[in-house]
Amino acid sequence: METEKLSLKHKDLLRGRLKSARASLSEYSFANLYLFREVHDHHLLTTDRGIFITGKTYGADRYVMPTADFRKEGVEGILDVAQGYDLIFPVPEEWLSVFDGKGVSHEYSEDDSDYVFTAEKLAAYKGHKLHGQKNLLNQFLSLYTPVAKPLTRERMPDALDILETWQVDVGEGKETTDYYPCREAFELYDELVLCGGIYYVEDEPAGFIIGEEIAPDMFALHFAKGKRKFKGLYQYMYNQFAKILPREYVYMNFEQDLGKLALRIAKSSYDPDRVLKKHRIRITSSK
Repeated sequence: METEKLSLKHKDLLRGRLKSARASLSEYSFANLYLFREVHDHHLLTTDRGIFITGKTYGADRYVMPTADFRKEGVEGILDVAQGYDLIFPVPEEWLSVFDGKGVSHEYSEDDSDYVFTAEKLAAYKGHKLHGQKNLLNQFLSLYTPVAKPLTRERMPDALDILETWQVDVGEGKETTDYYPCREAFELYDELVLCGGIYYVEDEPAGFIIGEEIAPDMFALHFAKGKRKFKGLYQYMYNQFAKILPREYVYMNFEQDLGKLALRIAKSSYDPDRVLKKHRIRITSSK
């Protein structure tokens, strides 16, 4: 059994494994795990039962995370490794049945759940439930003539300007937001195989989106930041990004709200098509 602090040297080992798991949860991404490695104390755990990620939840529970679909590799391996941890986490709902009769309990927190939307819905804002988002988009477009561009290396200074303004707008310390992981995403943008868009309003950098494919039909938005003074900007960014997203990405994953009320209200207001629960498995009986 060998434990190492998660580092960039593990990228090639993990990217393929995590994608092949097809879990659709935002954690099943090397970029996400790496950028939040300090927040969650991520380590790579290599054992004769498989390869795992270990970390800590926001509540300080120590967990072990599979890096592949253990329904194929066998559940006994992760159960054996998990004896030394508080949880197996995060586990997609469709994997739960393999734990039947294995002496475990499972639970989930709404704070962890990912909000998932069809790209088609965000590209149109049709229907009564999205009437407010459509109105904000129309108001924004009536006031401004925005320009959307790919987020590339030469535009990173503009993205940093947006991030700095966003951080001031939020009114919190940088340690309590995702400022540092986002800034590192700029620096490792190509190496982590990220992509996104940046949006200008009257030539001023106004907002950006950064994400990646996490499943063959799903694109995850790891970061979406905009200047608060441009009302309706987020509605515009999501709408425009959904329109240009390759058609194979049926879904857009907006990730979790972390129990923050403002985030929960904002993400719920787009009427999610799916809410992906991340189950926490606790071993209740000894082997």
